[in-house]
Amino acid sequence: MKVLRLIKLILDRLLLVVSLVLLAVMIVIIIYQVFSRQILSSTPSWSEELSRVLFVWVSFLGIAYGFKEKLHIALGLVVNMMPSKVQDVFDYFAKVLVIFLGVIMMYYGWNFTTLMGNNIMPGTGLPSSMLYLSIPIAGFYVTLYGILLLFKKGMHQEFDDANEG
Repeated sequence: MKVLRLIKLILDRLLLVVSLVLLAVMIVIIIYQVFSRQILSSTPSWSEELSRVLFVWVSFLGIAYGFKEKLHIALGLVVNMMPSKVQDVFDYFAKVLVIFLGVIMMYYGWNFTTLMGNNIMPGTGLPSSMLYLSIPIAGFYVTLYGILLLFKKGMHQEFDDANEG
């Protein structure tokens, strides 16, 4: 059990560090792009494309991180009016749906990544599969965090109106 916790801790840190590094690099590239356009009157061809690739990566990894931290929004107006046992059924169903979504992302994301492997992005010269590889990786994390959510009560953070303001 200790080994599994260590592996999960490493995967959690890896997700967070990679996401933050990609976000920081994206910000630096966008600042450089604006600077070169406004001051130097010349925009590098690779900057827009690379910032777009990084944005896609940060977005998909952010989806996975949102499931880890239970940050995704929920509209529980109807469900919250139901009895507690029915709410538990809907909660369990939502978690299974998240796991299913993660598996779909892994399967079809990997198929699309391999399909796009021979295409080259013109601005950077990188294979297009680098852009789409974010989908199966995020799918892995969504599946992992969905499975872990099965063992926790609730799927979203609870916010109290009394604590606000």
